Amino acid sequence: MSLFKRGKTWWTDFSVSGVRYRISLDTTDWREAQSREKEKITQASTGKLAPSGQQFARLAFIEAAKRYVESRMLQLAPRSVAKERELLRAPSEHFRNTPLYRIAAEDLWAYQERRASEGKAAVYINMEIGAIRRVLKRARRWHLLAADIKPLRERHREARVLSPDEKLRLARIAGSRADWQTARLAMRLSLNTTMRGCEIRGLRWRDIDFIERLLRIRQSKTEAGERVIPLNHEAWGAVLELRDRALSWFGETRPDWFLFPRAEGRTKCPDPTLPMNGWRTAWRSLTRAIECPECGQLQAPSERCANGRCRADISRLKSPLCGLRFHDLRHHAITELAESQTSEQTILAIAGHVSPRMLAHYSHVRLEAKRKALDALASASSSGGYATNNVTNVPATPMSNPQVTEKIGGPGLTRTTDLTLIRGAL
Repeated sequence: MSLFKRGKTWWTDFSVSGVRYRISLDTTDWREAQSREKEKITQASTGKLAPSGQQFARLAFIEAAKRYVESRMLQLAPRSVAKERELLRAPSEHFRNTPLYRIAAEDLWAYQERRASEGKAAVYINMEIGAIRRVLKRARRWHLLAADIKPLRERHREARVLSPDEKLRLARIAGSRADWQTARLAMRLSLNTTMRGCEIRGLRWRDIDFIERLLRIRQSKTEAGERVIPLNHEAWGAVLELRDRALSWFGETRPDWFLFPRAEGRTKCPDPTLPMNGWRTAWRSLTRAIECPECGQLQAPSERCANGRCRADISRLKSPLCGLRFHDLRHHAITELAESQTSEQTILAIAGHVSPRMLAHYSHVRLEAKRKALDALASASSSGGYATNNVTNVPATPMSNPQVTEKIGGPGLTRTTDLTLIRGAL
């Protein structure tokens, strides 16, 4: 352990468990350098300080972000890697050649203010700060800033739960056009299995058990998402429809082929060896579709009806399903499970969550269900008490003859006799 100067700045050079640390103390005062040196030794002993041989913290942010994303390619799905790269794009432009070890809390505060002034939502700014945090953690620098960086307050969008009429309308509209059939089948699976969109796209035929009528989710957003789900008649019908469609396209279904093949709807021959990218365009179209009140024709929102004979003013019409996200179907399915008095453990096993807190986030018990529960309390109160009065207040019964106990077990309670014979003898 030694202190030395480079120019006017004090440096320290020490070793912990055979690992050498050579670090600038960023001070010109000798007494302060001694104090900081002890802090660095403590940090190195607890694993919070990178050794001098690891130069990641000295990299410019733009280069460090690039290396971090490359290191995550073996651990994340391709879409997650692309998302991570996108989240680090703006921070890389902002910090550029600033070394990681020079980034302070004030710099991150300034970044938050800049992004907010550009009109970015708080939720997206927090996601970018999260990506910055992961890079700084790699450099063993985040623990120095964590206490000072707080996430911005977000506006949480409440998940939507469908009413019975909305659910019927969604099914009817989704089945009205041929180019919406993929979204319709995915919708049926989500509403009856709680599956996410990414889980549905990743389904292969080997994941379907046609004997036991169940499916296995082998790859999901989290480890808890890897689960087995029994198929009810609605979900089973969707699977059979997907199989019939695959047989009409390819003449067979192979275990490694996807239920929703790539380029479906765009070409005459989709590629079943690759999963489709999604049904986003179809989903937006069918949830925004409106019906002309004059002629009843289903169409996209417009100023005038698309029917040449009608041409009614539909500029103020808006679909009751407008704004419905595909992920809201998962919320709806979990809500229906919660309202059906299914146990928490069963819901967690079906939905793939890891904690009751996440279950509370996804489950939105509707107002009507809450009203029925409160009405049940009122009816129980007006009838003279709650059910517990009849359970806990047990009517008094006459004490049994103590001789019966003696005859059953004897003095040491070691012998047993048929109770019927004893009663006959008494």
